[in-house]
Amino acid sequence: MTCPACHYESASLTPTINDSSHSTGLDETARASGLVRVRQLNFRQLIQHILQYKPPGSTLLDVGCAHGWFLEVAGEALKVEGLEPDQTIYEQTAKRGLPVRLGFFPEALKAGDQYDVITFNDVIEHIPDIHAALQAVQGHLNTNGILLLNVPNRDGIFYQLSKLLCRFGLSSFFERLWQTGLPSPHVHYFNKKTLAALLKRAGFKVQTHGRLETVVLSGLYQRISYVGKSHRVTNGLLFLAVAASLPLLKLLPSDILYIIATPDPQAGN
Repeated sequence: MTCPACHYESASLTPTINDSSHSTGLDETARASGLVRVRQLNFRQLIQHILQYKPPGSTLLDVGCAHGWFLEVAGEALKVEGLEPDQTIYEQTAKRGLPVRLGFFPEALKAGDQYDVITFNDVIEHIPDIHAALQAVQGHLNTNGILLLNVPNRDGIFYQLSKLLCRFGLSSFFERLWQTGLPSPHVHYFNKKTLAALLKRAGFKVQTHGRLETVVLSGLYQRISYVGKSHRVTNGLLFLAVAASLPLLKLLPSDILYIIATPDPQAGN
């Protein structure tokens, strides 16, 4: 569904995290190895932005921390904690000694749990009741706390290309970007304008925003092929096409954007 006024997009896909009856062809090992390099690069950039607002040693909660890559990077400067709803991934992350608790946001938190920074890295677009989640953030931020959202961008070149292909009956790329059939599909797709409007309605004020890298060569093939039902020839051709276009991609709209926001004391006035 697309809003004709603001172009916000949503889907009726249903998350099935921890549902053992929901079987997919997801190769989690390949997925992790394909994503780790680009995520680490982006996370270091995000930490530099956070440190412009908060001093070293500030407390940070990473919602949906997955394998803990952001915790590892952020932990070099901040006091971090992660929250992960997927039982299997939580156990893997906890075994590595990272500070993570099991559960969904905000249900897994106690009333007195407060943080200087709360982050959602590629997470908020998976949450059906996104407004309730943002309202809960307000209750778990310390005074002068900040919220960081890192999300897919509907204005990005890959997303726009996938929509074009879909019009010609080639829907697999579009469905992959929505993560159709996976345990935690996307249920929202934003751009800078629609995400800023959502934050304003939830009582936040945007402080800064920017773009992040969508793909890097390291781990690219694993990232393309992590869905086990994909065909090797198709994956190989897609890898070659994306690899050849990497220099051009830096000049085109990125498929990842971030926004840093703070509670707006004037909200509701």
